[in-house]
Amino acid sequence: MARHAFSGSEGPQARGPGSRRPEVGLLVAGRYLLLRPLGDGGSGRVWLAHDQRLGCEVALKAAHTDPRSLPRPPYDHPHLVTVHDVVEHEDAPWIVMEYVAGAVDLGELVARRGPRAPADCARIGLAALSVLDTQAAGHGRAAPHRRVTPAGILLAPDGGGAPYGRILLLDHVVTGPGDDDGLLALGRTLYYAVEGREPCDRDVPVRAGALGPLLERLLGRASGPGVTVAEAEAELAWIVTPQTETYARPRTDPGSQPPWSAARPAVIGPAASTTAVSPAGHRRPRPRALRAALAGGLGLALALGGVWYAMADRAADGAGTPYGDAVGLVAPLADGDCVRARWPGGTRFTGTPRLTVDPACRGGAPDGQVMAFVPASSAEEARELGPARCEERTREVRGRLAGVRSVAVVPAEEGFETALGRTACLVVGAYGPVYGPLGRHREPGAVFADTATMQRRDCLDVRSAREARLVSCSGRYDAQVLGFTRLAPGVSLAEAPAAADAACGRRVPPRDYGFDPSLYESGSRTAAGAWKSGSHLVVCTVRRQNGGTMEGNGP
Repeated sequence: MARHAFSGSEGPQARGPGSRRPEVGLLVAGRYLLLRPLGDGGSGRVWLAHDQRLGCEVALKAAHTDPRSLPRPPYDHPHLVTVHDVVEHEDAPWIVMEYVAGAVDLGELVARRGPRAPADCARIGLAALSVLDTQAAGHGRAAPHRRVTPAGILLAPDGGGAPYGRILLLDHVVTGPGDDDGLLALGRTLYYAVEGREPCDRDVPVRAGALGPLLERLLGRASGPGVTVAEAEAELAWIVTPQTETYARPRTDPGSQPPWSAARPAVIGPAASTTAVSPAGHRRPRPRALRAALAGGLGLALALGGVWYAMADRAADGAGTPYGDAVGLVAPLADGDCVRARWPGGTRFTGTPRLTVDPACRGGAPDGQVMAFVPASSAEEARELGPARCEERTREVRGRLAGVRSVAVVPAEEGFETALGRTACLVVGAYGPVYGPLGRHREPGAVFADTATMQRRDCLDVRSAREARLVSCSGRYDAQVLGFTRLAPGVSLAEAPAAADAACGRRVPPRDYGFDPSLYESGSRTAAGAWKSGSHLVVCTVRRQNGGTMEGNGP
């Protein structure tokens, strides 16, 4: 959500309480000034509005439904547009949501640029299903279910710059838990996305490819029992995973990850059978790497973002330990837990690491942190779906960081109940420790022990070349993080500051982010950790040329 440090005032076109039809200049609930329409949003027009109290831009939509059925903040999910508030204006409810800059709805994108590829549609379907299935989304309380529509799905740039890498559901149409209408609507939406037209009773998909059989089941055209959310997720995950006979899997979305994330972990596991039963009930040949993962191996590399998951050998006696004896934890992981990992042979992402919880997260050097959980109904479901779901749940925070990977710690068969039936989704340093809390677990005012925990758009209070603190972008600050780059192996740590400034000026120029080059210049931050690991990663920042402070979240 874009935040700006300016104050708003009611314009001359603002309408009073007698207004009936929303239009530009209307002041909703005495606070939100409507600026311009953004789109239809599935079940009503969405407006760009200025929050006069906080001085920032938000999205507003009039809700034509019972206010009691609307989502109430806080309600957060990586594939939902964040709902900030529900207000009333002239006896009608309005939903106040985050404004997602650069977003386009799926319906508009298909109309403008044509049908989407089956793998892209499968990725959209996985995101939508993670919202439809409340339990799979990891919420601890009841949440509204949604009927997805092309106009209700937003595609926006992700943290790495991929134009349609971020998938968000906008609509707030409530259905019942497990309502078949939700899956039917998803089928119609995916059909439209891949075929470029609405499905009719006698239409046969011609562009859907591997997505075709699942579309037939979602639309209720196939004989036999209807498809479940878990079955649909498994089939979609199979489609977005490259069907290759090699263990090293290429990434499907290179634009969503920085160049240095190309290193792929090895896939290690016992021999598997030659076939696996698909959700549709027929037997489909599986590539060797995928078969080994589904059989309960030690690791899995998915094209969705380099997911690796830790689990014990299924033949080992877990004795009720949540993740098996090899992982070593006797209690389930909790949200925000920092962990240290001891890898077999000392090679990161090879074999099953022995994990220990690091209680000194803020003062130590943990290898990673628990960022989310994904529940499952069985250990088998956790093994099959946990890694892909964890990749989705951690995609956004990984896009804002450099040199990290997603790790799914899957419950062992005998420790499933002890693990509370949940796969723990970690973000782990790809080259070494992360040196402190990540993402939402950080606190304003905290001192960065290393650059590893800095993320894009962080605002910094720079005390010295060695000390910087995380501060709110709503106040004054000295520099803002724009991105990351990597220095040549031959550059020493002593040479790094000067070399980093020059490299950031070339590769992450502030002008590309809307900063006036006559007022702002490129800066950088380096830390010893990146040289100890050999990654030579540096943080690229923007600062004022005269050394003055900055305000707001930038252009």
